[in-house]
Amino acid sequence: MSRYDSRSGDPSSYRDRRTDSGFGGGSSGGGSGHHLSSSKRDFESSEPQPKVDLDGLTPFEKNFYVESPNVAKMTESEVEEYRRKREITVEGRDVPKPVKTFADARFPDYVMQEIVKAGFTEPTAIQAQGWPMALKGRDLIGIAETGSGKTLSYLLPAIVHVNAQPILSHGDGPIVLVLAPTRELAVQIQQEATKFGASSKIKNTCIYGGVPKGPQVRDLQKGVEIVIATPGRLIDMLESHHTNLRRVTYLVLDEADRMLDMGFEPQMKKIVSQIRPDRQTLYWSATWPKEVEQVAKQILYNPYKVVIGSSDLKANHSIHQHVDIVTENQKYNKLVKLLDDIMDGSRILIFMDTKKGCDQITRQLRMDGWPALSIHGDKSQAERDWVLSEFKAGKSPIMMATDVAARGLDVKDVKYVINYDFPGSLEDYVHRIGRTGRAGAKGTAYTFFTAANARFAKELIAILQEAGQKVNPDLAAMGRGAPPPPGHGGFRDRGRGYSGGRSWN
Repeated sequence: MSRYDSRSGDPSSYRDRRTDSGFGGGSSGGGSGHHLSSSKRDFESSEPQPKVDLDGLTPFEKNFYVESPNVAKMTESEVEEYRRKREITVEGRDVPKPVKTFADARFPDYVMQEIVKAGFTEPTAIQAQGWPMALKGRDLIGIAETGSGKTLSYLLPAIVHVNAQPILSHGDGPIVLVLAPTRELAVQIQQEATKFGASSKIKNTCIYGGVPKGPQVRDLQKGVEIVIATPGRLIDMLESHHTNLRRVTYLVLDEADRMLDMGFEPQMKKIVSQIRPDRQTLYWSATWPKEVEQVAKQILYNPYKVVIGSSDLKANHSIHQHVDIVTENQKYNKLVKLLDDIMDGSRILIFMDTKKGCDQITRQLRMDGWPALSIHGDKSQAERDWVLSEFKAGKSPIMMATDVAARGLDVKDVKYVINYDFPGSLEDYVHRIGRTGRAGAKGTAYTFFTAANARFAKELIAILQEAGQKVNPDLAAMGRGAPPPPGHGGFRDRGRGYSGGRSWN
């Protein structure tokens, strides 16, 4: 038996995996399934893994997966067909077969009770493949868009993991750490952790900036098994000795691509460096650019990789996308005309690039009689929470936002997204418009596109074409390198307008 882990000869124990940082080179035990190309086979850090001294670290259990008879009897071709139908692509050594039902995941009764209570009927694609991977105790890369059910893909195995560890002693930090890029996402993850951890009395807290530290410090001092945190405030708590990461054996980085976009790489690495090296790490991202892959290589060992859909950037096909070529000066009048056309009491989310622009346009809309509120990083947490609750309740159906709200913002029934300013990347475009068309609903996105955005024209056209959308001829011309036309535009095929005036109070 390895002294670093309670399982003998487990290939995922740290001693074995120090020299085994690649995936894809071995056989894939649980059905070869639908695999990524061999060009992406190797996952080797450019630097050799250093030898790490694990003496003095308490051994811990992390492999809890018991394959159900139903899953065991699936043939290789059945596994392949299931993955193909659900657009699941896998990579790694000894990949487990996907589960088709909640019962097949063999969760303990206390977890199953919560699943039944929540009224879920079947696992989402990421859960079907991600649960067996996470329960096996191996590192995992999951690439799936927001709204795919990924939060429960890592939270339910986390709850199983916590309940198998020795109970917390006085002064212990958490067992599970979830890092998230924004307060909004962290709070949503906490709501799920509270709901599904209740039956086994697992305590959690949410650590983020913009609010007083007192209540967060008290939670940490009382002892919590799960901490959900944004990187900056967590480092603050660690440096103030209000918590420590010595007991963390299950680490989740959610929306890693967004954390890197926001410049959190140094904080992420600082936090990870304080966690024992034989931890289990789950690394989630909606996109897979080079910098996200590079960080993964530095912090993961012999990981599984699961991709839902394609790792190529593409938009939700349930969203109608309209792009209007405009000048900067035309934007406000175009916005008001568009709101006149579409305003029917539904929720409308309008994205701006800057906090200053967000406040200015919100003020102007309110002066013109439109029920608009705004949310951005300079607002206090209390104000952001209030604006979000007004928007969710439909009391203020128009919300202006910077990209702080682009990811992790889960508001049901956002019917329209308007990109007043085009974002700084196509990834952010896809995430912004993804705030509508959630959970199978239809949605509509309108985008103002100026000459200053011309460098994005080709990639935007590719996203529109992939989703079967009409391409504005002016945008097509810009994609071919033609200058934008002199001020004109106008959304086409908008459908039914709103004829009831502006009395929606």
